[in-house]
Amino acid sequence: MNRAHACEIYKKCGGCQLTNLSYQEQLSYKMRRVISLLGRFARVDEIIGMDDPLHYRNKMQAAFAVDKRGRPISGVWQAKECRVAKTDACLIEDEVSLWIVRAARGLLQEYDISVYNPKNRRGMLRHIMVRRAHVTGEIMVVLVTAPLKMPGGEHFAQALVRRFPHIRTVVQCVNDTDTPLWMGEEQTILYGDGYIEDVLCGCYFRISPRSFYQVNSVQTEVLYNKALDFAHLRGRENVIDAYCGIGTIGIIAAAEARQVIGIEAGGDAVKNAVENCRLNHTQNYRVYKGDAGEVMDALTAAGRGADVVFADPPRAGCSRAFLNGVLQMAPEKMVYISCNPETLARDLAILVKGKYRVQKIQPVDMFPHTKHVECVVLLSQKNAISQHKT
Repeated sequence: MNRAHACEIYKKCGGCQLTNLSYQEQLSYKMRRVISLLGRFARVDEIIGMDDPLHYRNKMQAAFAVDKRGRPISGVWQAKECRVAKTDACLIEDEVSLWIVRAARGLLQEYDISVYNPKNRRGMLRHIMVRRAHVTGEIMVVLVTAPLKMPGGEHFAQALVRRFPHIRTVVQCVNDTDTPLWMGEEQTILYGDGYIEDVLCGCYFRISPRSFYQVNSVQTEVLYNKALDFAHLRGRENVIDAYCGIGTIGIIAAAEARQVIGIEAGGDAVKNAVENCRLNHTQNYRVYKGDAGEVMDALTAAGRGADVVFADPPRAGCSRAFLNGVLQMAPEKMVYISCNPETLARDLAILVKGKYRVQKIQPVDMFPHTKHVECVVLLSQKNAISQHKT
């Protein structure tokens, strides 16, 4: 692949910053960026790219508005201009999800569903989120609306399902804030059971509307397999899975560990993690709800340690309290998965100043055509002495 195909709203959207480069040039750009930020800690292995870097996203969000003639349009929310850039195409979004959004837009008038106007705060539909499971093919459609009832919501959902039989569930979420793409806390199931299931690294995962689930399923398997290789579990380790979300890494690792403790602050994600343990018949995984740093401190105070800690924090990186908790607990290894090399560099500096040295750094291109790059890093104690804890 040379240059990416032309995008009709490239400048308006801003989601893909590197489409002016060939894919190989994009990988080279990301490799240089990671080396400049992390090369002082250890050698950076060659970035792992995709064979097919188009239409890889399993989750999309389409904002809705009306044009000058009052007709509904959908596309990308432009935060600076506070408006929607109309489009029916995208280089990186899942194509079936794009078709579903177009179909939903065409059904709005038939089912008397209006589009929300942020200026006068009238109308119903604010945006639509679609998730499509990579292995099972199951689809979730989330209609994010103003805090109004949807009298025809169930009929609208059924009409979508007739057109796309792989839709497993349709959910209405209520956004009563001024934040355009916020999901909201209140939800109503219009069709199905409110979740979809997918398979990742041989394990089943249940995904609800607000669950975090990596958007590039192909590269997520590459990333997680690399993280497990770095951990080199042999069946007798106690493992902590920090910022565990719905339990993906921890449940996959549980098959090769003595026991795994997941730590997650989000209530919905914790519920999903518990359900995912049941789905996979995983009996040696337990999830704790709470702040990662506070839970680490509580475990250490209770005399409970770990041989390996996995950490997969959001873009802001790990909290200082969590890093202090790692240094206090002193696991033999830490496997850090990061979607932001800037905050990763900050956190590695803290860990290296303490008890750890960086052994391996592996970039993975999770987000082709954007500037974002994921990295998985292996850290071990400087004294290299195994400290298996009970």
